[in-house]
Amino acid sequence: MVFTREAVSPLSVALPRAELVRMMRLVRTLFSLSRDPAYCQQVLPLLPPAARINPGHDSVMMGYDFHLTPDGPKLIEVNTNAGGGLLAYLAYAPQTPLAELALPRRLRSELLHSFVDEIKAFSGGRHKRPLRIAILDERPAEQFLYPEMQAFVRLFEEWGVPALIVDPAELKAGREGVFHEGEAVELIYNRHTDFYLETPEMAGIREAYLNRSVCLTPNPYTYGLLADKRRMILWSDPQALAALGIDRKSAQLLAATIPESRLLADCDRDRLWARRQEWAFKPVTRFGSRGVLLGHKISRSRFDALPDRETLVQRLEPPSLSEADDGGAMKTDFRLYVYQRRVLGVAARLYRGQVTNLRTPGGGFAPVRLT
Repeated sequence: MVFTREAVSPLSVALPRAELVRMMRLVRTLFSLSRDPAYCQQVLPLLPPAARINPGHDSVMMGYDFHLTPDGPKLIEVNTNAGGGLLAYLAYAPQTPLAELALPRRLRSELLHSFVDEIKAFSGGRHKRPLRIAILDERPAEQFLYPEMQAFVRLFEEWGVPALIVDPAELKAGREGVFHEGEAVELIYNRHTDFYLETPEMAGIREAYLNRSVCLTPNPYTYGLLADKRRMILWSDPQALAALGIDRKSAQLLAATIPESRLLADCDRDRLWARRQEWAFKPVTRFGSRGVLLGHKISRSRFDALPDRETLVQRLEPPSLSEADDGGAMKTDFRLYVYQRRVLGVAARLYRGQVTNLRTPGGGFAPVRLT
């Protein structure tokens, strides 16, 4: 299968090197914050039980999404199942079918090394690579990024590690571990969007994860500390950060790059409605741009129906614009692919309409030119 042409843009996007450095500083600051005992002590009690358990390892292929504004980069969202990493690299070689894509040696090494670090941390250093990897998603063959999952299988198998793509129903999972057709799965590369393992189909994997019988990456612990949208409420609250003892430079960086965020339950609805054009409304547990509503387009009835405790109200930070071949403009955001503190790559995403997508003619992932 080959991606449609809309998934990769023929354009390239300029990004000032200083702004990329600032984005990278924020990634590292947030990772350090997720390891801070005071931060964990405040956040973990707010999370579902499965997310309060530290599995002892981190999460591969995280994504940090930014808009570049006149005031510098603004973090819009953190993702723990950030698909599109290989597709993003394909933007640098647009004529190459994904099935034939050969990553540069350094990028390939860094990408695989993240899986090495995960299994070493999970196994206490007993294993230097997984024995078998399952790439997990709901009905994966129906997913837009299924060809990318197939590319990961080829990458893992070239590495010498058997890999498969599965729906949770294809696995036998429980406290004793995770198995596919009688063969043990040591590591799950998790692309499923049940971030807290709360649905019935993920119950067996939840048991295996909580019993430390499988390395699940990304996992609920990292999601709860970094990717749950409600964390942006704390990150954008100077008083809360000060109470945690955050150092001055880190606090200044967070203040400059995290848009003001709050829970709808903590807002005066009438005042918010009167100034709705200044805000975006996001469901706290959905991923990507799904369910996002912009204040200047929301109707009063839709606004009144927003659930108080499940809606994040975030200061609207419009994306920058890139000139398209048709003379118009494409909205532009930037995604950093990350493991722990290490930035694996950066790509731009070009689109038209209200939210990011990979189906806008002339849009999609685009290579970044540092200036």
